[in-house]
Amino acid sequence: MNLMFLNSMEKTTAEGEVFTAQVSIGESEGSWIVMWNESPDEGLGAAETWYEGSEWSGMMKAFREHVFAKQCEGYTPLLEMQVSEMDGLDGRMAYMQPLHFYSERHAQEELYEALRQWRFKQASQEGKAPFIVATNRLLKMISAFVPQTEEELLQLPGFGKTKAASYSEAILALTAGRERMGSFPLTWVESAVDPAELNAWLLGEKERKLKAEADKREVKRRLLEAAQRGAKLDEVQEETKMQRRNLLLWLEELDRDGYDLEAFIEVMLEEVEEARIAAAWQAFEQQGDRYLKPILQAVFTSEELSAKDSDRAYEWLRLLRMKYRKANAVRQSAAS
Repeated sequence: MNLMFLNSMEKTTAEGEVFTAQVSIGESEGSWIVMWNESPDEGLGAAETWYEGSEWSGMMKAFREHVFAKQCEGYTPLLEMQVSEMDGLDGRMAYMQPLHFYSERHAQEELYEALRQWRFKQASQEGKAPFIVATNRLLKMISAFVPQTEEELLQLPGFGKTKAASYSEAILALTAGRERMGSFPLTWVESAVDPAELNAWLLGEKERKLKAEADKREVKRRLLEAAQRGAKLDEVQEETKMQRRNLLLWLEELDRDGYDLEAFIEVMLEEVEEARIAAAWQAFEQQGDRYLKPILQAVFTSEELSAKDSDRAYEWLRLLRMKYRKANAVRQSAAS
């Protein structure tokens, strides 16, 4: 085994006790191993293998993530190590991450809630999911940096000219006259955040995303199993404890990925009047399938739907749209 890297780390407790450990990277015949060894204390020590394999990128990823985890526990390296989660990010991402971190810590809750209420109403009017109108992260940044002009809004990552044309007037009406801690441009933010806290947050975000991806795969698996056994959405919702809207969004993603959901869609559409389905299908033919609100308005009058009925109507329209898109794709393929 060739020792390629070795560093010692120390942690001082509130009682003044000092704990030491060593982190090392070794190599043998193309295989890497990353080890953590705590110094024995009263005859007891701890050793952990953080990585063992042949991939350099995988080894470095494990090394950085675990060193940062130890730093979050209070360990500091005796020799300075550059293991920042910011390493390797391009210029735009390196600029964006401190903005996201700062806004998470300094969002004005009252303004953030007002923005969330605006987003909910706007999404309902457009027949869109709220996150399409604006993500929580974007609303956090608006509530932290409090832009006062469209030019300032455009400096926020995720707020482009299309959103500005549609939403800037409403958003600026909510931010008008409110106090803010900094000014635009936001180049001052990077120096205003603690690098160690930023790194710990980035590591937490990475872990959160990995868990979210794992949870997403599990829900998709359950949806596919439900489709195979002819179950209904109510059963899946009861099993997963998830919002129906999210389940439908993931059904749409499974459909885009090429999974056969036709039997599941047919079961769900059995509860809908045939005349409604025919009217919606005709509306898709005439108006396209990009937006659902015009389809809803073509099928129902405003007096026919309560808020709850409207939510259920959007559900079966989403399912019917999946069926329509598949049929339309087959028709276009046959014509070409």
